[in-house]
Amino acid sequence: MRSPKRRRLHFSNICSFNCVKGALKEDHTRIGGPGFSRIVYCNNPDCLEVSPTNRSTNYVRTTKYTAANFLPKSLFEQFRRVANFYFLVTGILAFTSLAPYSGVSAIIPLMIVIGATMVKEGIEDWQRKQQDIEVNNRKVKVHRGGGVFEQTEWRNLKVGEIVKVEKDEFFPADLVLLSSNYEDAVCYVETMNLDGETNLKLKQALELTSSLNEDEDFHDFRAVVKCEDPNANLYSFIGRMELEKQLDPLSPQQLLLRDSKLRNADYIYGVVIFTGHDTKVIMNSRDPPSKRSKIEKKMDKIVYFLFCILFVMAFSGSVYFGIITKHDLEVGSKRWYLRADKTSVFFDPKRAPIAALFHFLTTLLLYSYLIPISLYVSIEIVKVLQSIFINQDIHMYYEEADKPAHARTSNLNEELGQVDTILSDKTGTLTCNSMEFVKFSVAGTAYGNNLTEVEKMITKRVESPLIVNGKDKKSFIKGFNFDDERIMNGKWVNEPHSDVIQKFFCLLAICHTVIPDIDEDTGMVVYEAESPDEAAFVIAARELGFEFFKRTQTSVSLNELNPVTGKRVERSYKLLNVLEFNSSRKRMSVIVRDEEGKLLLLCKGADSIMFERLAENGRAYEEETRDHVNQYAEAGLRTLILAYRELSEEEYMVFNGSFSEAKNSVPECIDKLAQAGIKIWVLTGDKMETAINIGYACSLLRQGMKQIIINLDATENFAVVKTGEKDAIAKASKESVLCQITEGKARVAASSSASFALIIDGKSLAYALENDVKKLFLELAVGCASVICCRSSPKQKALVTRLVKEETKKTILAIGDGANDVGMLQEADIGIGISGVEGMQAVMSSDIAIAQFRFLERLLLVHGHWCYRRISSMICYFFYKNVTFGFTIFLYEAYTSFSGQPAFNDWFLSLYNVFFTSLPVIALGVFDQDVSARFCLKFPLLYQEGVQNVLFSWRRIIGWMLNGLCSAVIVFFFCIKALNPQSFNKDGKIAEYQILGATMYTCVVWVVNCQMALAISYFTIIQHIVIWGGIALWYIFLLAYGTMPPCISKTAYRVFVESLALTPSFYVVTIFAVISALAPYFAYTAIQMRFFPMHHEMIQWLRHNHKSEDPEDSNLVRLSSISPTTVGFSTAHSLTRTNRV
Repeated sequence: MRSPKRRRLHFSNICSFNCVKGALKEDHTRIGGPGFSRIVYCNNPDCLEVSPTNRSTNYVRTTKYTAANFLPKSLFEQFRRVANFYFLVTGILAFTSLAPYSGVSAIIPLMIVIGATMVKEGIEDWQRKQQDIEVNNRKVKVHRGGGVFEQTEWRNLKVGEIVKVEKDEFFPADLVLLSSNYEDAVCYVETMNLDGETNLKLKQALELTSSLNEDEDFHDFRAVVKCEDPNANLYSFIGRMELEKQLDPLSPQQLLLRDSKLRNADYIYGVVIFTGHDTKVIMNSRDPPSKRSKIEKKMDKIVYFLFCILFVMAFSGSVYFGIITKHDLEVGSKRWYLRADKTSVFFDPKRAPIAALFHFLTTLLLYSYLIPISLYVSIEIVKVLQSIFINQDIHMYYEEADKPAHARTSNLNEELGQVDTILSDKTGTLTCNSMEFVKFSVAGTAYGNNLTEVEKMITKRVESPLIVNGKDKKSFIKGFNFDDERIMNGKWVNEPHSDVIQKFFCLLAICHTVIPDIDEDTGMVVYEAESPDEAAFVIAARELGFEFFKRTQTSVSLNELNPVTGKRVERSYKLLNVLEFNSSRKRMSVIVRDEEGKLLLLCKGADSIMFERLAENGRAYEEETRDHVNQYAEAGLRTLILAYRELSEEEYMVFNGSFSEAKNSVPECIDKLAQAGIKIWVLTGDKMETAINIGYACSLLRQGMKQIIINLDATENFAVVKTGEKDAIAKASKESVLCQITEGKARVAASSSASFALIIDGKSLAYALENDVKKLFLELAVGCASVICCRSSPKQKALVTRLVKEETKKTILAIGDGANDVGMLQEADIGIGISGVEGMQAVMSSDIAIAQFRFLERLLLVHGHWCYRRISSMICYFFYKNVTFGFTIFLYEAYTSFSGQPAFNDWFLSLYNVFFTSLPVIALGVFDQDVSARFCLKFPLLYQEGVQNVLFSWRRIIGWMLNGLCSAVIVFFFCIKALNPQSFNKDGKIAEYQILGATMYTCVVWVVNCQMALAISYFTIIQHIVIWGGIALWYIFLLAYGTMPPCISKTAYRVFVESLALTPSFYVVTIFAVISALAPYFAYTAIQMRFFPMHHEMIQWLRHNHKSEDPEDSNLVRLSSISPTTVGFSTAHSLTRTNRV
């Protein structure tokens, strides 16, 4: 095991830090006041002076329920749904004399449905509980006195305790860094779980505690920390530490946040400041916004609509009942059998209004079967199963990173099939955000032959033969994708400016903060870098002959190629200063002394910063280099400028007081999404030229598409902006943007056939999003085929998403991979997180996580379409079967003079939705496929059914309800006319009430299950089992239930054995009633399929007739999806072919 002593380096000579000892700033004077009252006694957590607010435990709970509140809280959640509350009320009323059935038969189905939902929620919460247990039981070393550290669980930590955290461990609470194994008390921290960034953060302890390097040093350690109270701000911390009468300020430089990870240090010591729910990361954690799909919202409206129908039916029947009851005492009354002179209040002619009121309440209970009691729980079960299928889809599994798709919520599955617009972050999303070294330019000469994806698409776009000359040699080395025979294998020594090239490679290998480490298994040097770009540079230098392999407290060592001897030699560079990269400097610099004693300033940074700092004698290659930078940007590459200068000793004494984004199948994916009718907007932070070329590379833009560019270049040429002129400049800028938007709208309106692309920069977008301009901007954007917003800030991304969602009322999907995309993801109807290399913040804020952008094609076109169709068909069928059942009850009650008499036995009523018809509809929602995945991808126009919502329109919903009404009428009157008044069997027995009810119920069960069989497009063995098994279950139940005593089975007592099973007319009536009830639907479907086919029916016809591979027939179907606003490379070619024809 390596000794910690070996790693004690003076990192202050390697990296720049804030001063570890400084004067108290103005903010620190607030300590002790409101909001800054926390006092921590280090190494003495049980001190009597500790405030009660400091005694909170480190136990963290993320569960929704506890053992104590699960039952009441879960029941409250269930009965917040109006349907469940209605069934609760009817269940309670069922125990009164108003009910036409027994109370037990009414309440048990409700208990089953509510119980199933509660079990589902309980399982989900138990999984969260298990995660909490795993986190709370993690181990950490805690000082127990006498310089001895012992392992304990995270949950047991207290404020003030000293902990020892080792490399690659997570910090168990918010800590103040005391020291590390380095003498300068520094460490690297990875905060990916907090802010989504993979860049390592540098932390350094106070000089006051930096000498506490060993366990024994804490034997008598006592200090007092006074700091701010717990708050959610991740990037600020104000406090001070008092040790041995010395007082030093604390800053975020010393704060180690819970759930961040220790990197590049063997161990650190820290004191616990905030625990449990007081930690900053827990205070920042919040539930994502509650999202409900548009179908689910519409389903609620349908339930309310059925409630209205139920009340109308009950009210109209009660009015009729009251009128006819009033005349029951008259001579010649048709209802003489009721004995109106000796009846109860429910049929009393003398109190007809009261009888009508009681009848109204009775029919509200009786007609309640019009509302599907198992609808919500069935949909929840189906969505969970659909999510499992999404998670298990092998075609969306990214093997290289071992990351499958992950549906983090199942509430929005069907919404995936209705996406109208995709808002995508470009960086790392349309790309894999994988940093690779591809090209470079030295001394005015460009090197690197590999083509980027942008270059490939540009050459393809203009049909250039250059594509055959360019190379596409993919390196097997991660981070290195360079190929040029002039440079590789040491041949760079033969180049005209080999001395400059040598300095370039040295700069790559020296100017960084990368830490080399030896892999103990392979013995090879591995690099731990703050960011992927840092790693890419040192890897490129190594592959080109300049291997960085060692770093000490004052030097870096390289194995570099000697251009004279052609052999590798070890050279050491004394590291004097490191000036870190930051957002204001936009560059990084190091000062080193080589073996010859020369002082060298090595610098790398953005072109806008570096070019203006070139010396007069250093501009020899500026023009050529600028051209190459522009070419690289147009090729979709990120660029950096590298420069050096030799310093004199006097100058130093005064002072001392290219990347690529590897794309993977993105153009093809965007092409398919565009053919599906989905609009695609890109919101990127890149400059306009780069964004436009990325648009061409990803098929968002195509040749011949007219561009509408909105920017503020014109207004930027005003005179120097003075304080008094800012308002005038802002007003002029806004007027310019408004004028450009108006002109753009006019161009779009004037051309009905051309397609347009809108490109707008960040400054213009700020004005376009103002209240009086945003609607005009949206009208222009919606009229364009694609929209690219350049230089967009995270806030602007969220505002654009909100604007499109609220104004268009369409389904909006946002996709991103960085912490700066969180607002956009949460604002959209569906947020898709890319689990790439920029951290997990976007994934943790998303609804669904995928590993690469290209998987979005299958997620939407296959799973989205299937889920939308399944859920839509499932809900329509639910209402169909309940309308069929409910109206059969209504017709029978009307037939019996609205007497409140149910057509069926109590348990027949109760078990209809729960057992005999529920499983087939769940199977429909999980397994049905109108077309296969291959055809979904081959014919993207199929997705338009979801975008246009044709499968869940009010027309379709009402149509299914009318189909249910038609089936109810046919079944009822067929049974009534066929069974009455003729004799039912050979003994002359007529069909009594119980026989009629059982026969009608049998017909209804057959009809709704056979209707399901007709509606299904893709049969599996499971669907056969649940459909025909549901019918068989009815017969088994009727037989078993009929054998029970009459006090239990009532009207079903031996009805099947003695009356139905032995009578041929029962089977004849069933067969003909079922055929008659299904005939209208079958005829309607046949006519529609023949003369008015929908998209999926056209594709089914092609498949059935084996014409799916016929180019002519397939092209006719595919062309119907192409419109003037469609984007995509293959679309452009299709349009070209069509125009030629």
